[in-house]
Amino acid sequence: MMSKSRDIHPDFRFLLELKEQNLIKLFKDLRSYILEIYPDSNELLYHTHALTAVFSISDKLADGFCMIPVYTNHLNLGFHKGTLLNDPHKLLTGTGNLIRHIPVKAPTDYRNKKTKDLVRSAVDFAIKYMEKPAKSVGQTISKITRKG
Repeated sequence: MMSKSRDIHPDFRFLLELKEQNLIKLFKDLRSYILEIYPDSNELLYHTHALTAVFSISDKLADGFCMIPVYTNHLNLGFHKGTLLNDPHKLLTGTGNLIRHIPVKAPTDYRNKKTKDLVRSAVDFAIKYMEKPAKSVGQTISKITRKG
C-alpha cells in the first residue's frame, strides 16, 4: 500500500531550494524513506547551523528518533540517541555524547535493510522512553522564522 506523500513545508522548501540540486534530491528521497518507515512521525523543521528536518514520535524535539541535517555540501541521517541504539552493523559515526549519524552520499547509503532496521530501532527506543503521550501525529511543524 502506497501512503500519500507529505508536502514539504513552504518555509523549509524556500531554504532547501537554495541548496545544490543533488542535495535537494537526496533530501527528498531520504525524507520519503523515513516517512515510509514511520508514517505517523511528526516532522519538526529547524534552520540553525543546518537546515534540519527532525522526525519525532511527538511534537517535541526530545522525542525525535532521527533527523536529516542539510549542510552546505552534504547531508546526514542523524540519530538523537545514537550512542544508546543497538548498532550491530556499525553504521553510525560521530563523537558526540548522544548523537550519531550515517553520512549520506547516495540513496544506497540508507535504502537498505540495515538502515531501515536502525530507524525502526530508533523509533522503538523513542516510544519506549517517551514521557507523555503524543498530542500530534503525522504533522509537519515549522520552527523556522523567516526574516523580513
